[in-house]
Amino acid sequence: MRKPHKPPALAPGSTIAVISPASSAKEDRVKQGCENLERLDYRVREIPGNRKPDGYFAASVEARLKELQDALTNRDYQAVFCSRGGYGSAELLDRLKISRMKQPKIFCGFSDLTSLHIFLWQKLHWVTFYGPLVAGGFDAGANATGGYDPDSFMCAMTATNSAWSTPLRGETLIRGAATGILLGGCVTLLETSLGTPWELDTRGAILVLEDRGVKPYQLDRMLLHLKQAGKFKGVRGIVLGEFPESEPPEGSTVTVGDVCRRILAHLRIPIVYGVPIGHTPRPMLTLPFGVRARLHAAGEGRLEILEPAVRA
Repeated sequence: MRKPHKPPALAPGSTIAVISPASSAKEDRVKQGCENLERLDYRVREIPGNRKPDGYFAASVEARLKELQDALTNRDYQAVFCSRGGYGSAELLDRLKISRMKQPKIFCGFSDLTSLHIFLWQKLHWVTFYGPLVAGGFDAGANATGGYDPDSFMCAMTATNSAWSTPLRGETLIRGAATGILLGGCVTLLETSLGTPWELDTRGAILVLEDRGVKPYQLDRMLLHLKQAGKFKGVRGIVLGEFPESEPPEGSTVTVGDVCRRILAHLRIPIVYGVPIGHTPRPMLTLPFGVRARLHAAGEGRLEILEPAVRA
């Protein structure tokens, strides 16, 4: 596997660009999230571009593309955070000019931004960060309901000389330990990368899979598709989210946990379920994608990040 390209660490005074490549976010929540980031001693610049809501998108495809391209290439920005997920990032990918993206920078977001995480890894081998949105985590604050976990966030963004670990606060489905490259994201968006030029290569991965609002049979269909597409071959371990708002339909008792056990248990690799990643009511973990990690599946689970995700 090619060497990952790590961005410079966030430092006091670093400038964070806030963009909306998918759906619109509520202005009061964006403002609150920006203020909370400024309290961490970062400069925050929201980039509105020519943003005018376009249906369920934050702006036209041209405006969102320009906003994303400018944020990822402007040397004045040390990090790019997203206001919200929703829907729309994938539409921008085949029009991004990657030849201009010569220096990696911190990119943070979850949900629909999974498409961008996958693209930046497959095309440029950038280390990226699956973590809070400005209006979906940072707005609520550290250690708050609907907020973010400050320890994993600061370790991911600032630790340049050491490995670190985080408790997963889930439950073990299959015991064991495994080492691999941490990759993945929202399972719906990972599935939609299949057949594209940036389809995620999962071989050798500790694979993160999470989502919200999916019925158990819908998750069953997605996991089966990934299995039949060979995406679990060579996977070393799996970290599963909480899957909130995914209760069984009326008349059924099959849960998303049951589905995960049925389809994934035969892999005989370490699996931890119910982790506060991505869509979660608990303080959200920040996980660096593209670095070596070791999954310890026992009890509530633990994840060791075996190398810094950022450089000095």
